[in-house]
Amino acid sequence: MKIDFEDALWAKVKKHSAAAGYSSPEEFVQHAVEKQLATAASPKDEQEAARKIKGLGYVDPGLDI
Repeated sequence: MKIDFEDALWAKVKKHSAAAGYSSPEEFVQHAVEKQLATAASPKDEQEAARKIKGLGYVDPGLDI
């Protein structure tokens, strides 16, 4: 798979990946995406999870069903 980046953004990716010790800019991008997906997939606490569920309209977290 190929993803196109604007030249200025790719230059920043290359600079940061080298400074952070990644073996390549591609490795850095993969790690950044995996980290973001893991963060987005796991709620920070129960209140956040309840807010998301309530926002979907499936459950009222204040009710014990």
